[in-house]
Amino acid sequence: MSTHSQTEQSGAFRQVIHVGPHTFHADVSPPLGGQDSAPGPHEYFDAALASCKTLTAHWYAKKHGMALERVEVHVERDDSRERQGTYSLRVKLAFHGALSQEEKQKLHAAVAQCPIHKLMTTTTVEIVTEPLEAV
Repeated sequence: MSTHSQTEQSGAFRQVIHVGPHTFHADVSPPLGGQDSAPGPHEYFDAALASCKTLTAHWYAKKHGMALERVEVHVERDDSRERQGTYSLRVKLAFHGALSQEEKQKLHAAVAQCPIHKLMTTTTVEIVTEPLEAV
């Protein structure tokens, strides 16, 4: 699957992004010249982790017959040391449903292994940037 992002309006920061059949937007805050009309790249990065953890919890619960009704995830970002190479995310989770303490512990262990968490912490990501050829 590919992702395509392009400037929505000449001279503006706002982007329209297409991922498969889905369309969404990105922008930056007014101090950076944008309108804050949509999440920015950092927010999408953080949201990828949050959504991966909730989806992993639901997948795990279904697979193991747990009565998980819903999941809440709150991600707090500390990017104060990003330029020094450290980007810290604190994830707080709540599992709702008729779950035992043991099931909640298993869910916590499962979400700690979600694919995006692993990608962010254990994988070397290689990025090649090159000109987009006219289609």
